[in-house]
Amino acid sequence: MTKLMIYGAGGYTGRMASANAKAHGLEFVIAGRVQDETKLKSLAEELGVEYRLFAVDDRTTTVNSLVDIGVLLNCAGPFMRTAEPLMRACLAAAVHYLDIAAEIDGYRLAETLDQEAQAAGVMLLPGSGGSVAMLGSLAGHAAKRVTRPAKLSIALHVAGGFSRGSAVSAAENLATETLHRVDGVLVSRSAEEVRAFDFGNGPATSFPVTLPDLITIWRATNIPNIETFVHVSEGAFPEGDLAAMPDGPTLEQREANRYRAAVEITDKDGAVARSILDTVNGYTFTTIAAVEAARRVVGGEVRPGFQTPAILFGDRFAETIADTTIVDV
Repeated sequence: MTKLMIYGAGGYTGRMASANAKAHGLEFVIAGRVQDETKLKSLAEELGVEYRLFAVDDRTTTVNSLVDIGVLLNCAGPFMRTAEPLMRACLAAAVHYLDIAAEIDGYRLAETLDQEAQAAGVMLLPGSGGSVAMLGSLAGHAAKRVTRPAKLSIALHVAGGFSRGSAVSAAENLATETLHRVDGVLVSRSAEEVRAFDFGNGPATSFPVTLPDLITIWRATNIPNIETFVHVSEGAFPEGDLAAMPDGPTLEQREANRYRAAVEITDKDGAVARSILDTVNGYTFTTIAAVEAARRVVGGEVRPGFQTPAILFGDRFAETIADTTIVDV
């Protein structure tokens, strides 16, 4: 089966992903919750595709809705509510699962379900777009610059504002434990341990956060010590009533605010290599990368079990997306 389903197509990133899928000529349907029917019906008419309605907590209906689907792209956050039921439904329906999540719990679940997915011939590819695809490529590139990489410190520079869905997800995950990987094990760290990264315009203070790259980069590189940071441009993180926010940044806002990432790799002998990734706005990158990943999976680029974009598509995957470059410094 080569049909793609985009779940959460009524949301900001889901609509953009659906438009990209149409532009690529993919055979796909869109789907979402019953309460989003008006949005989905309008989008389906605009794109000339079918739409389906189901709640992810209704296991039977979800599995039945996947009966003719080969690949599911989940764009419905917060993913702490949608990733597990949709992953399990995909396992039951023999459908490959992709998403754009930046929440670590879905990746931990994918680790847990790895063997079951392999046995079912199903691939779990959370983070097919977004920071996981960006940072995975950057980390893989930089890791090759040293002989025995022992520690990786990586930071994402977020600019240009959040979508309402991303803001809600971020707010709900603020209270989660701040982690880093030490000698291969995820352990707690202080959220106050800020440090500076140079994204190309001088040092910028970045704060430690628990990104899923603590799992995906380790899985792809085997580097035992990994820490993840974020630098958010002033005014980018929303304040006040999140429900009153617009859906997301406008095209003009996205075009004016590119994303960057910086990585520092330390070799066992103390040598340090640094590289910087520069790309389009995160929402633009995410929706292009996720659809490109889905296109490749529909086309047969599949490895059963829990995979990452860097493992499946190679370290240069991010550089194939829009105007993305990696430079060494």
